[in-house]
Amino acid sequence: MSFSPPIVLAFAASDPTGGAGLQADILTIAAMGCHPLSVLTALTVQDTSGVESLQAVDCRWVEDQARRLLAEMRVDAFKLGVLGSAQNIAAVAGVLAEHPDIPVVCDPVLASGRGDALASDEMIDALREMILPQSTVLTPNSLEARALAAERDLGACARKILAMGSEFVLITGTHEATDEVVNTLYDAAGVVREDRWQRLPGSYHGSGCTLASALAAALASGASLPEAVRDAQEFTWQALAAGFAPGKGQALPNRFFEQ
Repeated sequence: MSFSPPIVLAFAASDPTGGAGLQADILTIAAMGCHPLSVLTALTVQDTSGVESLQAVDCRWVEDQARRLLAEMRVDAFKLGVLGSAQNIAAVAGVLAEHPDIPVVCDPVLASGRGDALASDEMIDALREMILPQSTVLTPNSLEARALAAERDLGACARKILAMGSEFVLITGTHEATDEVVNTLYDAAGVVREDRWQRLPGSYHGSGCTLASALAAALASGASLPEAVRDAQEFTWQALAAGFAPGKGQALPNRFFEQ
């Protein structure tokens, strides 16, 4: 039998553009040399300019999709994106609890790039209570970190998020008014690493999904958390630098920039 690549199971909403969501996860995980498994949590109507509407999948379907896959295949990492409803968050949390040895990368997507809300207050509370305590690493942008922690200073945000149970938090600085994009990884002891990246022109759809999926793939392939964070940032920056704009809104990352 031929070599079996590392496997990443992604929980996320569908994005018909392929820029973000489950499609972005699948593309990124495959480009990183892993095999993607997918659990659909919600359907969306959107284009490269924003999200028009979202319909959550029934929580029983979410749970059944995951359990069927996990009963058959060895999974090396979980990646969580938009989960669609508080009920779905509870269902996913139940699945994670049964597999505590599998690393969990959680991208707490609270809004689209245009600002369309993708998580209610009830869902944010559910993430804090049920998902963060089971997360290996959380990957919020600075806006999401402030929303989750109800703090202004990003260091204070990190400390508060870590106190909620996540082992690490990687806060990305795309939305900050800095010359370079500064991404900072924290653990309970403080800053683990800080990486600075050339700020690219324009706006991109799915950069956060790409980063979190690449991080999950790197962990699944055996990298340490700090190494995986570096590798995921490098992959994401290259995908954005090679991005393209097929529509009228944001550019899309090119996850197969090496080909």
